[in-house]
Amino acid sequence: MATIPITIRGAEKLKAELHRLKTVDRPAVITAIAEARAQGDLSENAEYDAAKDRQGFIEGRIRELEGKLAAAQVIDPSSLDAGGRIVFGATVELEDEDSGATVKYQIVGEDEADLKQGLINISSPIARALIGKEEGDTAEVQAPGGLRRYEIVAVHYL
Repeated sequence: MATIPITIRGAEKLKAELHRLKTVDRPAVITAIAEARAQGDLSENAEYDAAKDRQGFIEGRIRELEGKLAAAQVIDPSSLDAGGRIVFGATVELEDEDSGATVKYQIVGEDEADLKQGLINISSPIARALIGKEEGDTAEVQAPGGLRRYEIVAVHYL
């Protein structure tokens, strides 16, 4: 299985979700199944069917998270020494060459990406255009609205 890059923060987030699923959600759904079973006829018991569906979802998500964590390559961005190049985990300040607007992104793994928080997926078009570039370089990104050019203002390893 290929390794999946993830930051320390992302790994902790997945571990917290896994812990919640195992210690809170799984016992709650087991209780719900037992209560629905106690009501008698299971063939027409909507609560039982809903609880069983929920249990299937929870067990599937637990397996998915365990697989991701087993394959995870946890990277601490603050310990990187990439010589100013943009790599996974780097925080990048960009200036749009057309509008002059500045943005700040951190390149993270798929499971921790959240554009509203400035966390972009390593496989997104903008991240792929930035990887390997340095401060002062220009990155061209094919966006839905057309070609965008960004000047790399700063690269940080936070």
